[in-house]
Amino acid sequence: MDVSLNIAAGGCASRVFLMMKRVLLLLLITGICVPMEVVFGQAAANGNGTSVSSSSSSPRPSVANIGSLFTFDSVIGRAAGPAIAAAVDDVNSDPTVLPGTRLNLISHNTNCSGFLGTVEALQLMENSVVAVIGPQSSGIAHIISHVVNELHVPLLSFAATDPTLSALQYPYFLRTTQNDYFQMYAIADLVTYYGWREVIAIFVDDDCGRSGISILGDALAKKRAKITYKAALTSGAPRSQVSDLLLEVNQMESRVYVVHVNPDSGLSVFSVAKSLHMMTKGYVWIATDWLPSVLDSLQPYDTDTMNLLQGVVSLRHHNPETDLKRSFMSRWSNLNHKKSIGASGFNSYALYAYDTVWLAARALDVFLNEGGNLSHSTDPKLSDTKGSAMNLASLRVFDGGQQFLQTLLRMNFSGLSGKIQFDLDKNLVRPAYDVLNIGGTGSRRIGYWSNYSGLSTISPEVLYTKPQNNSSSTQHLSSVIWPGETLLVPRGWVFPENGKPLRIAVPNRISYQQFVAKDKNPPGARGYCIDVFEAAINLLPYPVPRTYMLHGDGKRNPVYNEIVQAVAQDVSIWL
Repeated sequence: MDVSLNIAAGGCASRVFLMMKRVLLLLLITGICVPMEVVFGQAAANGNGTSVSSSSSSPRPSVANIGSLFTFDSVIGRAAGPAIAAAVDDVNSDPTVLPGTRLNLISHNTNCSGFLGTVEALQLMENSVVAVIGPQSSGIAHIISHVVNELHVPLLSFAATDPTLSALQYPYFLRTTQNDYFQMYAIADLVTYYGWREVIAIFVDDDCGRSGISILGDALAKKRAKITYKAALTSGAPRSQVSDLLLEVNQMESRVYVVHVNPDSGLSVFSVAKSLHMMTKGYVWIATDWLPSVLDSLQPYDTDTMNLLQGVVSLRHHNPETDLKRSFMSRWSNLNHKKSIGASGFNSYALYAYDTVWLAARALDVFLNEGGNLSHSTDPKLSDTKGSAMNLASLRVFDGGQQFLQTLLRMNFSGLSGKIQFDLDKNLVRPAYDVLNIGGTGSRRIGYWSNYSGLSTISPEVLYTKPQNNSSSTQHLSSVIWPGETLLVPRGWVFPENGKPLRIAVPNRISYQQFVAKDKNPPGARGYCIDVFEAAINLLPYPVPRTYMLHGDGKRNPVYNEIVQAVAQDVSIWL
């Protein structure tokens, strides 16, 4: 009985479960069919198989404004101008970058003036630009950085090398060339490599010059060397000022000069130095990267210019030899843009300028793909200035500036100048320089410097594949032909012209003349003691002017008490 009831109950439950299952399946099918019809209907309405979401991002803008700020008629500007224009054309003709959006370049001339550069920058910002390429001047970059900070517009400089521009004070400044911080450490390594301990710095007294020389002083201090004198020049100093300054430093002990000046006026330093006979044997001249930029722009080299620079050692930005770089250099002479800006030879700043445009374009492409937009809005801080004749209220804030800046900082690609990637301090990774020796009718590379391996005759690209080793024992450079056409490394120090030579008392004896005796030939004395003393003097890392003072008539041995008394009074050493 109990068993029958259980079976009946189980059969009823089974039929109920089956019915519920069919109802749920019908509801599920009904629930699915309705939205699928909507989807298919939307796809058909769009004429393709892709659904369109109501929350999709706005279409890409047809034009993106970017600005450029540099001095058109300058060594750097004449090279950078054609490169920037060529890069914009190349971006706009490349369908894989910024499809549907054209870069519109708006260029302003800063005219080598901090004031005019600032005015031009403000006028440029009225065009709602999303990035500014430049400026080339570190001084102008300091001023404009305050403007872009307020308007959230990244400032991408291909030539402003002042190390202090990397400060947290300038978050929207991004350097697309090498930082002078590394160049000054390269010079410190050069000074140490040749055994010098004191240098004189000749520099233009502006933001870039002062900051660079300050870093050099720190770098030398770590090598137990120092700057003994800082010889400052005004920008574009007249020849008379340069002459007075070089006459002053020529009276000092150090003969190692580091020249950190502007490319447009720097050659005047060497012209005056040659006229003062300071480009001769015993002198050392080290020039920063401004000098190769000038020489590369003058190709073929001018004979008169080269005659001023014989024996100079200089640094040049190291850019790896790649097919991309060689292809661009072969195009250089045919660039139509050069005709409108002025013919100029090729230099490394053209590479950095070209890569800067591509950096902006690639980052802008990623920025738009990630949903960014190029909208600008009114700056409330400037809205109260509508009554001002300067019309600052027309300046607008780039709404996506912070997001775009972060996109720029994470870019990573290979450009004409090398690897375009930034470290945590916003410096380009793998800083490196060619070490050049200028002589004859050109210059030759005697080695390389990188912060990875120091001085080496092997290219940095090869050393990057090996374990890091920058110990002093691994530092190597090829031979240098120094001023005066000598291979002998200058001592780097002389006794000052206004100093007193070392006077040495020598007994003019009648006996034991094999040890010391009068000699009619220079230096005026001879013998074993004289030979030992001269050998010791020659081991010193600097020359010591000296004069031998004979005591006695040579007919009898002098009284030693008289010689000692003479030493106590005025003579420095007694032999």
